[in-house]
Amino acid sequence: MNIIFFDIDGTLITEDDYMIIPESTVKALKMTREKGNITFINTGRTKFNVSKKIRSLGFDGIICGCGTYIEYKGEVLEYASLSQDLCRKIVDIMRKCRVVPVYEHKDGYFFDEKAETSQDLEHFKEFFVEDGIRTDRQAEDPDFIFDKFVIWETENSDMNLFRKETEKYFRIIDRGNGFFENVPIGYSKATAIDKILKILNIPKENAYAIGDSTNDLPMLKAVPNSIAMGGAEKLYPYVSYITDPILDDGLYNALEHFKLI
Repeated sequence: MNIIFFDIDGTLITEDDYMIIPESTVKALKMTREKGNITFINTGRTKFNVSKKIRSLGFDGIICGCGTYIEYKGEVLEYASLSQDLCRKIVDIMRKCRVVPVYEHKDGYFFDEKAETSQDLEHFKEFFVEDGIRTDRQAEDPDFIFDKFVIWETENSDMNLFRKETEKYFRIIDRGNGFFENVPIGYSKATAIDKILKILNIPKENAYAIGDSTNDLPMLKAVPNSIAMGGAEKLYPYVSYITDPILDDGLYNALEHFKLI
């Protein structure tokens, strides 16, 4: 039995406003499951942001929020929640650092109207409004809490202060172009893989992972069969196989290469 871990953005769907899922990807996922392989989403997205469209592709489980949430066959195996006190402390720090934050919870996003803003944030909000996702929840709300968060750097940001204060509690992932993903220390796409392999008693040599961005590195380093999507040059030195770009049947070709379909 083999198990395959898939990133979402840039791997299962195109990382743009069109969010295209190639027909060859749909076919490959169906074929590999019919062959008896186990399939897992392994994403930085929190649970609420894994849409029905993506879930309908067919997966045995999902790992969300860079390992902070694990679900298998509808059962929640782990959920790492942060204290509200820590969450509010981070809000204060982000305001002092003058960065542009978005706070991600398994049930939705929180924004901060008292923090810096940017065109990137406004575009982000427009995208989610079109997708029916709430953008009115605020860091000042009584139920404010988050699992992880992202920030954009601006010309006014104090990034030295940001790193000094944030790295006490979070692993900072530089996604490029002034965008940073922040995950609670002790959690990653790799820690979740280790837990799943132990629970399902699957040897590591039967584990595969495929991704396209820097937040996939822990996942790709956690398994011996690691795959980078074509165009993800930053990952090339760390993987065992480089496939074609997503729209050139990259996922299908990768599974075919490893005889998983």
